[in-house]
Amino acid sequence: MGTPKGRLNRYEKDLTQRSWQKVRDGVAVKLLPQEDEVYILAQSQDRILKERSMRRRQLKRLGARLHQLKDMALIRDELLLKLGAAKQQSPSAWRLVQIDIPQKDEALQFSLRRDKLRMVRRREGRYLLRTNLVGRDPAQMWELYIQLVQVEEAFKNMKGDLALRPIHHQKEERIEAHIFVAFMAYTLHATLRRRLRDLAPGLTPRAVLEKFGTVQMIDVHLPTTDNRTVVMSRYTKPDSDLLLLLKQLKLSFPDQPKPKMVVHLAKTKEMTL
Repeated sequence: MGTPKGRLNRYEKDLTQRSWQKVRDGVAVKLLPQEDEVYILAQSQDRILKERSMRRRQLKRLGARLHQLKDMALIRDELLLKLGAAKQQSPSAWRLVQIDIPQKDEALQFSLRRDKLRMVRRREGRYLLRTNLVGRDPAQMWELYIQLVQVEEAFKNMKGDLALRPIHHQKEERIEAHIFVAFMAYTLHATLRRRLRDLAPGLTPRAVLEKFGTVQMIDVHLPTTDNRTVVMSRYTKPDSDLLLLLKQLKLSFPDQPKPKMVVHLAKTKEMTL
């Protein structure tokens, strides 16, 4: 299981004296036994690159915004509001910058906190885990941790992206049907995530589902003079971003459904042709 970041401060000195053990390509760990449990410092090269890239983008964005605010003629209250917005937009980078709020007519002053930056760089892509599986092979413990993360992610996706909620059924067949639908929804979600990894890395299933959510299905009813109605089911035209996404995923929309003719035999009965 994961541990709070503050716990790393406590054991950082002991961990620096231990050597890294490779568990898979790009992943290494350090083990620190403590009584009936083991602390595991894991380091992932992919995660280092990802977190470093995110931190650099935030720092660049925050630096540009602070230079803009420095050149603006703002009263103190206006400046505080804009600084609060900049902090909300770049929270990680905000901790790495020392900002001096000006008094009266003074200019905004800010500087990079290099001590904090060095600490962040040293910990990027590293996280501390804890387990009671004493004496296990490091590679095996890593695989167990990955399985735990995948299970937690599955529950998170079901409650988040798929919005699955408990429905209290009374009949066994309805319970089984609900479980089946939930399982199929998660299977499609996992398939989409795997397809994105190969064809559109960087996109998440949630972002794709939100983009596809802009397409709507509508039924157009056209009454005729002989007591019939032409029903045309149509989906709305995808925008340029969605068309680009479809091309990247090697997908396409089906043809528009054919029109249906509904004959009104009576007020309570209808026949579809």
